Amino acid sequence: MAAVGDEGDPSPTAAVGPDLAGLLGRSARGDEAAFAELYDATAARVHGLVVRVVRDRAQSEEVTQEAFLDIWRHCTRFDSSKGSPLAWMLTIAHRKAVDRVRSAEASKAREVTYEVTTAEREHDSTLEKVEVRLDQERVRRALASLTDTQRGAVELAYLGGHTHTEVAALLGIPLGTAKTRIRDGLIRLRDTLEVTA
Repeated sequence: MAAVGDEGDPSPTAAVGPDLAGLLGRSARGDEAAFAELYDATAARVHGLVVRVVRDRAQSEEVTQEAFLDIWRHCTRFDSSKGSPLAWMLTIAHRKAVDRVRSAEASKAREVTYEVTTAEREHDSTLEKVEVRLDQERVRRALASLTDTQRGAVELAYLGGHTHTEVAALLGIPLGTAKTRIRDGLIRLRDTLEVTA
């Protein structure tokens, strides 16, 4: 009896190539040589699909590697009744590629959002200067409303940066008196500037 394909007809087995289902089954049992053969037989197809989706050579190589790692880890899940081995492998590779594209797009969107939210906004420097001058004038008027003793204590404490003890020593008064003058001066400033406590 003549073998299939002896009369010039292409042999179905020859057209299919290696037994991918068998290689997956052996890989599922931990056969690294079978997985290497599976890789050699399918890497070009898997990588080609990934390149079409990802469109970046370097990232496509990474995604292809990740896809084969998933295939190795999950080859026990392959069910020949649900489809061909190559279709199953290409599905894994396609999912990995789509995930990479989505991740890259999300990362780019985060960068754009960050740039937009952190960009310095233009402002009117003239208006800012006017506001600062008005604030300074309000403070000067408020300070002028204090008694001389209150103003001296407040200026030493808040403009001079001295502690209450140092203010008392500089003015030659008891600590309690220095604290009272500072407190009374701040209350009057708050009332003058119409700042709520």
